Amino acid sequence: MTREPKVLLKKLGLQFNDVALFSVALTHRSAGEKNNERLEFLGDAVLGFVIADVLWKQFPKASEGDLSRLRASLVNQTTLAEIARELHLGDYLIMGSGELKSGGFRRDSILSDAVESIMGAILTDQGFTGCRAWVLSIFSERLSQLSTENWQKDPKTRLQEHLQARQLELPVYQLLAESGQPHVKHFTIECRVCLIEEPVTGAGTSRKKAEQEAAEQMLKRISKSTGMQL
Repeated sequence: MTREPKVLLKKLGLQFNDVALFSVALTHRSAGEKNNERLEFLGDAVLGFVIADVLWKQFPKASEGDLSRLRASLVNQTTLAEIARELHLGDYLIMGSGELKSGGFRRDSILSDAVESIMGAILTDQGFTGCRAWVLSIFSERLSQLSTENWQKDPKTRLQEHLQARQLELPVYQLLAESGQPHVKHFTIECRVCLIEEPVTGAGTSRKKAEQEAAEQMLKRISKSTGMQL
């Protein structure tokens, strides 16, 4: 059962002059003609600008290509869907019965569009300042974790290249545990390398994410052991 948009507004700490506009932002096209597609178009544009502006200021020495890749690492369907799940947006989406039965409220494309639609709605209702503040609030942690030194390559790639450069065996990843419902899976992965005696573990909502987390933990272990910044 879809929850009331007003409940979500309160959870997000948002106040709308036109609450009906917020409801439209949560309405998928399967529910009718009055849906969030136009707001999603607007939200997509403002999101790209806000993130680009922040990155331009945060990384004054980065090239145009670097800034574009940094933005792409944040402004993408996967990241937006992750944010939507963190905010539990799927519980509030208004959808047609067919889309609802097929599990559309769990689909990355629909969840990411909903996040951008809310941005478009905030921009329409409260202007750029209010919209920018909300965008920064939901991206703050991810922005703080960005680094021009290691963002280009994911942890698994960095770990593999570090071992290959020393002609060592590649890391071994092993699934330790898998739990949860199909739409909220949780994986635990173990990573072993010949450089470090004890294995490390990583967890995530997909096997890939758990492996990346395990690789990141192994890189930190190797850095601590060797004194090298990886």
